[in-house]
Amino acid sequence: MAKASAFTPDSEMLRVHDLHAFYGESHILHGIDFQVNRGELVTLLGRNGAGRTTTLKAILGLVGKRSGSIMINGRQVIDLPTHRIAHLGIGYCPEERGIYASLTTEENLLLPPAVNSTGMSLDEIYEMFPNLKERRNSPGSRLSGGEQQMLAMARILRTGARLLLLDEITEGLAPVIVQALGRVIAQLKEKGLTIILVEQNFRFAAPLADRHYVIEHGRIVEMVSKDELESKMPVLQKLLGV
Repeated sequence: MAKASAFTPDSEMLRVHDLHAFYGESHILHGIDFQVNRGELVTLLGRNGAGRTTTLKAILGLVGKRSGSIMINGRQVIDLPTHRIAHLGIGYCPEERGIYASLTTEENLLLPPAVNSTGMSLDEIYEMFPNLKERRNSPGSRLSGGEQQMLAMARILRTGARLLLLDEITEGLAPVIVQALGRVIAQLKEKGLTIILVEQNFRFAAPLADRHYVIEHGRIVEMVSKDELESKMPVLQKLLGV
């Protein structure tokens, strides 16, 4: 496996070492190792069932059992409960989105508590997601799949989270919505947010990411930086089947 670029304590947002995770008796992650610098966007790539989503959930403690080391801003969180980890500035956007159908778009946005004072205002969110401004009084049940995905992302931006865990945000969406989400992610990266993206759509992820980590059978089997992308495409195609 290729070696990761140099990391220093000052620049490192997240370091995961020898992470194991279980659902009941099922051993899903078998010693995951990766690091993310502040302001970076990295992807977790792999085939279905490889352990990508479980890695995100394990970072937040949303698995049955986990062991190893998870350092966030230099703090060990492997033994912390989920709500305490979230309050360190972690925002999770799950594949199922979790929109409250009976609440309006704006009520959904206002629901999560802030974790610090750097969260985006409603005006800033509506500027970034103009579709949501138009639908701010519509109940969640009336939003399209793309609008629901935008709402799920916007909701965690209000909290002030600085590390975003985004799970399959383009799944099942029309190309025009996927392009819009790509523009939003590029803007968030420019604002200095750190992003871990689990993504099946490699064409969407490739131009956005600083590095790609490939997971296979619960282990990182390859790391490809953006500078290596062209030369290592044959390796990625073989691992991912793309």
